[in-house]
Amino acid sequence: MADAQIIDGKVISAAVKARVAEAVARLKADHGLTPGLAVVLVGNDPASEVYVRSKGIASREAGMNSFEFKMPAETSEAEVLAKVRELNADPLVHGFLVQFPVPDQISQQAVIDAIDPVKDADGLHPLNAGRLASGLPAMVPATPEGCLIMAKLAAGGDLSGRHAVVIGRSNLVGKPVAQLLLRENCTVTMAHSRSRDLPGLARQADILVAAVGRPNMVRGDWIKPGAIVIDVGINRVPAPEKGEGKTRLIGDVDFAEAVKVAGAITPVPGGVGLMTVACLMRNAVIAACRQRGVAVPDGL
Repeated sequence: MADAQIIDGKVISAAVKARVAEAVARLKADHGLTPGLAVVLVGNDPASEVYVRSKGIASREAGMNSFEFKMPAETSEAEVLAKVRELNADPLVHGFLVQFPVPDQISQQAVIDAIDPVKDADGLHPLNAGRLASGLPAMVPATPEGCLIMAKLAAGGDLSGRHAVVIGRSNLVGKPVAQLLLRENCTVTMAHSRSRDLPGLARQADILVAAVGRPNMVRGDWIKPGAIVIDVGINRVPAPEKGEGKTRLIGDVDFAEAVKVAGAITPVPGGVGLMTVACLMRNAVIAACRQRGVAVPDGL
């Protein structure tokens, strides 16, 4: 059996970004509207800093307004919530997020609850989560949206009737990706660390989404031959072969084993992570249209 098709995040995210840039140009020309995306970063987590920088670059390349607010690690919860209220009221900011994780003195849920749901670029506010679960228009978390776009492309556009197994039940990825797959008429099984016979459940999947944050947990013999595998994991592990103290990124799926069995698979790096930034920009454009009361441009 030939190795799996690689679902290339670089190519697919570039196509999404191109559509976003086209939509931004149209909104500027037709409505004088420049979508604005803001990111608040508290502290100096290195991975978050890289991510925030890439969001800013991508937004500016698409012609959007990009705003970054860096706050020191000792910032109080009250100060962060004050910044959230300020962005809720800022007419130039159509979508924003507070980069997680935040320092321990700040409640992640308090921050999420304070964000205006129409500006909730990460789609984490309970109102958006509830609307998504109810099949209503909502701000959809960017990573799950990216997973869905990749799965649909790998499947030739139609996921109806396929059995999807999602490993991981987080509010950020597992739960929303399950809702999106249900919306595409999949039969969805939610699995997690307490599931009995996790390998057996995974082997039933036509579409397997791994979002657990455990390096190489999903082995090749967990995968149904020909399945579409979407690996959401981004785990930094030691890489002594690169030199002392060096690390590399790997996913939740043992890629070397899985690529021999799957029909299509996302690599790490170069897969879902690239889609997250593209879908976040897409969210900001959709939010801008909804706030201005104009139609979302075709193609988004």
